[in-house]
Amino acid sequence: MATDPERAEAEMTENPLEPYIESFRQQLEEQDPVVLVGLVVALAVVIITCVFLKYFLTSKTVRSAVLLVGLCDSGKTLLFIRLLSGKFKRTQTSITDSSAPYKAKNDRSCTWTLIDLPGHDSLRSQYLEKFKSAARAIVFVVDSAIFQKEVRDVAEFLYMLLTDPVVYRIAPTLLVVCNKQDVAMAKSAKLIQQQLEKELNTLRVTHSAALSAQDGSVGGSVYLGKKGKDFEFSQLPMKVEFLESSARGSKGKDGDADIESLEKSLANL
Repeated sequence: MATDPERAEAEMTENPLEPYIESFRQQLEEQDPVVLVGLVVALAVVIITCVFLKYFLTSKTVRSAVLLVGLCDSGKTLLFIRLLSGKFKRTQTSITDSSAPYKAKNDRSCTWTLIDLPGHDSLRSQYLEKFKSAARAIVFVVDSAIFQKEVRDVAEFLYMLLTDPVVYRIAPTLLVVCNKQDVAMAKSAKLIQQQLEKELNTLRVTHSAALSAQDGSVGGSVYLGKKGKDFEFSQLPMKVEFLESSARGSKGKDGDADIESLEKSLANL
């Protein structure tokens, strides 16, 4: 039969932390309930703050991509090359993405990952899906010279982009670059903005009606703009700028590109 000292030693061996736990429990019982509530609240505030800071800093770090998107032959790839090297180079239709570090022209020397995405309608969705969550900014390139012919296709692509739940949530800066301003019949950025707002307003009605007719709801897409009002880009949760540029330049391969407004906007990200 075990003696009292032996029994105590056995209990100590089974749970060596028991005395400390018991002492801590007694101290808690002796504390004022108000003090305990204050400690719990303070601890909760510290935990929430740490989680918020981790999320905030992580999102800032991860979202360092600048995506170049647009229809085929809008001048995305040449714009990509001009931003990186300033040089002119003949290009062809892209069937995959291209990426490279881009150093912004500002005092902070910020570096973004510039990514040129394919513009073909059979590829653009899958590449956008791949990179959209990392987007700090989206450069949507429009061919100003043939905009009247492509306005419907441009608006469809832009509608898909702006109603994407991920894009809506992270709200990257949207830079609509009205390219090929060196061409005589090119439309101005102001006119392109106005026509896109009208076309997107029409698409919003037709898309919502089609989805509602299918299953009685508008599905998982985000509603574009504000309900009950004609669509305007100012209603979007992200910063939107319409810029004019000429990746080719008025002198073609022998001259410089006219992309200063885009470079300035990228410097302000």
